[in-house]
Amino acid sequence: MNLSALKSSLFSLVLLVAFTSCSTEELNSDSELSGISVKLKSTGGEFDKVFMDIIDVQLKVKDDDNAPDAWVSLNSINKGAHNIFDLRDDSSLVLVNNFEFKSSYIYEIRLVLGDNNFVDLNNTLYNLDITTSGNSNPSNLVRMDLIPNRFYDITIDIDIDKSLSFDEDQNMMVLNPDLYTEIRQVQY
Repeated sequence: MNLSALKSSLFSLVLLVAFTSCSTEELNSDSELSGISVKLKSTGGEFDKVFMDIIDVQLKVKDDDNAPDAWVSLNSINKGAHNIFDLRDDSSLVLVNNFEFKSSYIYEIRLVLGDNNFVDLNNTLYNLDITTSGNSNPSNLVRMDLIPNRFYDITIDIDIDKSLSFDEDQNMMVLNPDLYTEIRQVQY
């Protein structure tokens, strides 16, 4: 092989490597994903045994509520009935852990509740209505763009005392969760 052909082959190889390799930063910057974690906390203290049946956590990604894909599930990992009184002070319940989500504009975040919600008053369990006077899908407006390659740590805080009431007309305890949502953005 002559020197000219060797130089030409070597030059082609260098160009090929230069155009096909990239750093980890470049790979991450091309991603369209955001990471999301969601924790549940509570405030208040009048009721010390309030159980909420958590089925899912969802983000609203379309302005039209009637669109079939307006709400996207974040695949909650701690489903079931949890005593939200225990989630005060430094305690919290992880509902979503490092979920990768396509970066987009989000309108709302909501909890989806099941039928197993109750309060313990004087050692007697009372079912909490979430369908007649209550709310089975409490949500908060968020209205923000999720930026690619960012991690979002979301904390949903439920005010227990403001969330429970007694409906005298229906003669039942009602759960209408009063939520506050805090979102902290962290870069990968």
